[in-house]
Amino acid sequence: MFKLTKTSAQMSTRNLRTTAGLFQRVPMSKFDPETDVRENMALLQKNVDIVKSRLRRPLTLSEKIVYGHLDEPEIADIVRGESYLRLRPDRVAMQDATAQMAMLQFVASGIPRVAVPSTIHCDHLIEAQLGGAKDLSRAKDINSEVYDFLSTAGAKYGAGFWKPGSGIIHQIILENYAYPGIMLIGTDSHTVNGGGLGGVFVGVGGADAVDVMAGIPWELKCPKVIGVHLIGEISAWTSPKDVILKVADILTVKGGTGAIVEYFGPGVNSLSCTGMGTICNMGAEIGATTSIFPYNERMARYLHATERGEIAKIADNYKSVLESDVGAEYDEVIEINLSELKPLINGPFTPDLCTPVSEIGTRAEQEGWPTEVKVGLIGSCTNSSYEDMTRSSSIAKQAQAKGIKFKSLFTITPGSEQIRATIERDGVDQPLRDIGGLVLANACGPCIGQWDRQDVAKNEKNTIVTSYNRNFTGRNDANPNTHGFVASPEIATALALAGTLKFNPETDTLLDSEGNPFMLDTPYGDELPANGFDPGEDTYQAPPADVSSVEVEVDPSSNRLELLTPFSAWDGQDYHDLQLLVKVKGKCTTDHISAAGPWLKFRGHLNNISNNFLITATNSENGEMNSIKNVLTGEFGPVPGTAREYKAAGIGWLAVGDENYGEGSSREHAALEPRHLGGKAIIVRSFARIHETNLKKQGMLPLTFADHADYDKVQPGDKVSILGLTSFAPGVPLTCKLTHPDGSTDEFSLNHTFNDNQIGWFKAGSALNAMAQ
Repeated sequence: MFKLTKTSAQMSTRNLRTTAGLFQRVPMSKFDPETDVRENMALLQKNVDIVKSRLRRPLTLSEKIVYGHLDEPEIADIVRGESYLRLRPDRVAMQDATAQMAMLQFVASGIPRVAVPSTIHCDHLIEAQLGGAKDLSRAKDINSEVYDFLSTAGAKYGAGFWKPGSGIIHQIILENYAYPGIMLIGTDSHTVNGGGLGGVFVGVGGADAVDVMAGIPWELKCPKVIGVHLIGEISAWTSPKDVILKVADILTVKGGTGAIVEYFGPGVNSLSCTGMGTICNMGAEIGATTSIFPYNERMARYLHATERGEIAKIADNYKSVLESDVGAEYDEVIEINLSELKPLINGPFTPDLCTPVSEIGTRAEQEGWPTEVKVGLIGSCTNSSYEDMTRSSSIAKQAQAKGIKFKSLFTITPGSEQIRATIERDGVDQPLRDIGGLVLANACGPCIGQWDRQDVAKNEKNTIVTSYNRNFTGRNDANPNTHGFVASPEIATALALAGTLKFNPETDTLLDSEGNPFMLDTPYGDELPANGFDPGEDTYQAPPADVSSVEVEVDPSSNRLELLTPFSAWDGQDYHDLQLLVKVKGKCTTDHISAAGPWLKFRGHLNNISNNFLITATNSENGEMNSIKNVLTGEFGPVPGTAREYKAAGIGWLAVGDENYGEGSSREHAALEPRHLGGKAIIVRSFARIHETNLKKQGMLPLTFADHADYDKVQPGDKVSILGLTSFAPGVPLTCKLTHPDGSTDEFSLNHTFNDNQIGWFKAGSALNAMAQ
């Protein structure tokens, strides 16, 4: 058993909020009881009516669900893009890599039990190597300490626990917890997947999850709303994935920042529920707060298929609150004709570089991208539905009939145990296996860099095609020269059969086993299994009603887990002569700030994982990664080591970044690490939403150049003062003074988005410290 052994876990709770429902009972089944759904829907309708009576205008669907979860709808300030909303989400979900830090923070809060239904999902720590069963067995062995901690902490504090092998968090949520009108926050950026079932699902950092689990309202800047009007119908080789690939092309990786993307129009009805989930899932790649579709018959069909027919009936009775009002206004509207949309492929190195499949071979040759496809990979949280698998399997059956196999290596990742068991029962996976495919564990695997890849040499230039969502440099295999392309599962399957990007399945031919040319027929698949879903092995652990005998412990000598020590509070003074640690050039995602892959094993140990801070970001001074000048020694060295030396010498520091700093994952480690290493501020041209919030939560100052050109004034070796903190206030810019190595100075304004509550986090040293106060 595990036992708490640190005084922070014994903090007093006498000053915590004790409003009604703070320590409410958590439902003990996997599913939210239908009575809870009915009550939630009634409250949603009531709050929406209150808000509409105040605003006196039609509301979009996303506005209804967001405003319907306001803590105080009668008095809340509601201004799109400006005001901060205090919200009451219905549920929290955490994947194992981020749940470690979230639960460590919850332990430190001293609160005895989660206030809302919460679950932990083991999907990130399973490395793809030999195949499903073997990889799962290996993961259970090497991660046993972490799994035991999460299982026991979940039991102690009232969170359900999905064991390793159960599947990817977002697929589990769609199958079990998602429903129209719900608001769910999750400690993963692709939590937004659930919008395919008509709810508001938002990716957050662990500290935000702790707030909600503690019964504290969750803060979100009132989102703008981007409407995507869909007309026409999906057909032939075009798939739902192509919709979001096109949206990413239009909006780019930061075009959705601060907004919810809301799909509407007659074209919606040509998409399956899981197809809508795919579109919402990859909305994270355009920086959107979340994406959402209106409730329709396709969603009802999915709810019935997943044994939640009663919830569909409840939703039918509340349909008016689950769709936009006539005349509702959007901040921006995009129109896509699905009948004209062609198969697309995005990449390499960024998910918004879009090319028609019919043109990718020519473009690759022009750009110098490798045209040989080394590996095709399908599945992941984005595309692992029954429909996805059956469409890819239909292509494999054609290859079988012609006596050919994949020319590329090929992997299949089932999204959940339910999907794995169902496709195995129905023989969907067998054709893919028979032509050379390898079925991996029900986990994230290569999508997040959990891939022990052996087919190419380290740093070898090569191309892979996936049905995943993200393709940043080194994302899948830690090789900066792997050109990752993102497409639909059927396109990834077809290109792996051909072994080249220079193949268009709509017009080109393959050769059968006898050398005869043939064309692939249009892929086909079943939206839902005719014989229902096979749930497979039961991998869910409900929290016990009696937790008196459950104890949680973290071994002080562990290199995987570490109890947290509170960060120090602000000293009440302006920051003077902070040392510039590094000026980052170009794209800097959370993968650059806190790499995944082999570093995932340290996600519960802040000191150890801080050794990956900014190690793959590019230093503007020398164009190199993980090589910065240490002003104490005059030598160039690693970023984390230099930061540690400054901290040991009592030197505060800051880092400077470019546009959309912190895009990608919701991992709060990218904010915890600079704070732990002695950082005070991050100054950039612009931030991704989640990362900016995570920095605020940990007592850091995320600031932006009022004039983006001021980025160019920052020089290596600069001393930086941040002035105006003694009168820190919402909407009031701060002043930055640079003192260059030659003694000259520059001075300019810095903007921020702090509100009064968030300024309180900064002054207390972190949001967790403020909660304890």
